[in-house]
Amino acid sequence: MSNDHQNHHHHPGTDVDEAALAELLDLDAVVLHAYLSEVTGRVHDLAAGRPVRRILDLGCGTGNGALALARRFPGADVIAVDQSAAFLARLRDKARDLGLEGRVHTVEADLDEPWPDLVPVDVAWSSMALHHLADPDRALKQLFGLLRPGGLLAVAEMYENLRFLPDDLGLGRPGLETRCRAALHERAAALMPYLGADWGPLVAQAGFADVAEQAFEIGLTPPLPAAAGRYVQGNLRMFRSHVGELMAADDLAVLDTLIGDNGPASALHRQDLAIRGTKIVWTARRP
Repeated sequence: MSNDHQNHHHHPGTDVDEAALAELLDLDAVVLHAYLSEVTGRVHDLAAGRPVRRILDLGCGTGNGALALARRFPGADVIAVDQSAAFLARLRDKARDLGLEGRVHTVEADLDEPWPDLVPVDVAWSSMALHHLADPDRALKQLFGLLRPGGLLAVAEMYENLRFLPDDLGLGRPGLETRCRAALHERAAALMPYLGADWGPLVAQAGFADVAEQAFEIGLTPPLPAAAGRYVQGNLRMFRSHVGELMAADDLAVLDTLIGDNGPASALHRQDLAIRGTKIVWTARRP
């Protein structure tokens, strides 16, 4: 299924329900809490031994990474950049609720346009955002220029989108998720050529050294967290809005059952859902 809701720097020309997208981004932090904790712990470990006074989150969305990194690095300020004013407002509210408003600073910017002036940073983080840019090579070079010598870069992306559904849903259309993924791939290949890219060579070409790649497996099985049903439902709804026109009518009927609020076959009430996938994090340093 599409995990493109994790696009924290979405194209304004796409038909995106910002409120639904914001809710999904917030649910990411709840449902994928273990992953977020593990990966920000890894960033903290790699940054050990050098002072970290300022962190940049590029394409921050509603702030999952920014807030997690602010807690990991209590002595650092976090600059969170996104083109969505609504997402940034949501981030500021969450930062205030957590007592972090003095350390988390937001910047509204379209990263495909000339960047605003940003101060040098010690750690740069970007999660599920770079593949949406028209020219991520340029973005990586600009990140290189923003990092202080010895500073750490961490880029989180996915080779494939998360999976949620059993092969047989008991609704007469086995293999629905496989067909959904094929439709998504067809749509994304033209719109987002960097989706699923190997970012290691791109990071190295931008001038970074010590480029390393680490896989983080996500494998949540029943019983899922209480928020998981809404998370899966929201993902499926976002998927339908993106590529529903590419699906057969019978598949759409099943999808509509899954994304509905009522009935035992709704994603809100099913007991056979899982959340499976792999996120890849590339780390590197500015020499």
